[in-house]
Amino acid sequence: MVRSGQTAVVTETLVLNGEPLPTVTLELLRATSYGHFSSMQVRDGRVDGLDLHFERLDRSSREVFGQPLDADRVRRDLRTALAQERDCSLRVNVFSLGGDLDVLIRRSEPIEPGTTPLRLRPIQHQRALPHLKHTGTFDLIYHARQATAAGYDDAIFHTAAGEISEASIWNICFARGTTIVFPAARVLAGIRQQVLQRGLATFEMRPVHFDDLSTYDAAYLTNSIDPALPVAAIGARTFAPHPESAATIAAAYASQEAQAI
Repeated sequence: MVRSGQTAVVTETLVLNGEPLPTVTLELLRATSYGHFSSMQVRDGRVDGLDLHFERLDRSSREVFGQPLDADRVRRDLRTALAQERDCSLRVNVFSLGGDLDVLIRRSEPIEPGTTPLRLRPIQHQRALPHLKHTGTFDLIYHARQATAAGYDDAIFHTAAGEISEASIWNICFARGTTIVFPAARVLAGIRQQVLQRGLATFEMRPVHFDDLSTYDAAYLTNSIDPALPVAAIGARTFAPHPESAATIAAAYASQEAQAI
């Protein structure tokens, strides 16, 4: 960590298969275009839903490469990448340079959650293989940029029938009173979403259509950075702050302890 005045700056670090990587080769760039990954925020050496990250990485490796990925191996590599840092961002990329699995971990500065509610532009779209957190992110970036060019903050995806699924880099959930509802459409099961579901006494999974939006009190975006970023609007439908559901979500997260790397 490099300190500038009173500000701590985490220098970016790459660790490939447990060894620090001084340079990135063309072969490595080509290999990482086909793979999957998981991103996490580390605070005081701990990660929310770390066991879920391990499960995702193993399950995805079996599907994408036909090989398991041992959690102990990933943990060792995470510890190498973490070094002496306690607060940072980590991204675990899994790919193959030929035969065995390769694990590339990128350590960079920690990212704090957003505080400004977002306005989302509805777009009919579904990610390829939406259940996988794979490296094919061109469409996500493209639609997010198109949304911002149109005056929104990001994009929200829906089917041809108007069933809402997920945002470009977030899961979304909705609130009716203190009941939290998750869309039943095909989406990536985000780690934060799963942590939230663990902490909720009850929740619902059901189709959420644009015609239903007037029946919900609030909407929240969740990902590794933002546990519950309020949604200000989806298209023309606006949402006001809703303390009851915000408190329910905050209590659910508070009941789930972060896990040490």
